[in-house]
Amino acid sequence: MVHVLLYTLIAVFIVSAISLIGAATLAIRKKTLERFLQVIVAFAAGSMLAAAFFDLMPEAFHDLGEQGTNAVLLGLLFFFLIERYIHWHHCQKECCHIHPMTYLNLIGDGVHNFVDGVIIAAAFLTSFHVGLITTLAIALHEIPQEIGDFAVLIHGGLKARKALWLNFLSSLTAVAGAIIGYLFLNTIEGITPYILAIAAGGFIYIATADLLPELHKECEKKKIYLQTAALLFGVLVIYFFLHIFSHGH
Repeated sequence: MVHVLLYTLIAVFIVSAISLIGAATLAIRKKTLERFLQVIVAFAAGSMLAAAFFDLMPEAFHDLGEQGTNAVLLGLLFFFLIERYIHWHHCQKECCHIHPMTYLNLIGDGVHNFVDGVIIAAAFLTSFHVGLITTLAIALHEIPQEIGDFAVLIHGGLKARKALWLNFLSSLTAVAGAIIGYLFLNTIEGITPYILAIAAGGFIYIATADLLPELHKECEKKKIYLQTAALLFGVLVIYFFLHIFSHGH
């Protein structure tokens, strides 16, 4: 099982390194960044939905049966609570001040990344292809999220270097989550399918509550077509990845 831990750690280090992408936003023009981000958001939404419905849920339901539905619902509620009370993605000006929001963002991001690490560990413990698909979906979601987190830290008064460093440290909680997930999920029999189902619920929540509403804000016809194409392409990428690996097995 050592190779499973190795795959898991490589995956979480790659996902953690994505936090450094925030620095690149300083060199990109605002209009270019907005166009680039919207395409990634659409692609991430498609890939997360496809990973949840084509991969995580079938794997979990294979062992859990009808109980898997309850675990998916638990995942939806769990990620809602993380976002609503800790991460505060949609913080309104009337209920949130800039500086507290900055540190809430770091704490919430750390919790979120820790959970991502546990999910990646559970996925690789199931099989290599489930781990790979899950990592891909999480990584694609992390790109727009980390750019947004970096912008919040800068807006909160932190200098770029400090913001980048703190954001990277926050992302490393995924490594702790992966190690703890590997150790405990590997010893507690039967818990991994529940984690996969909860992860599926989380993916569905993030895609439908966070990502898709962002796409609905777009009114320009050409950009709507581009976003729709990126969304469908995200679904197809996951579908073909699964098709290739299923034939490989």
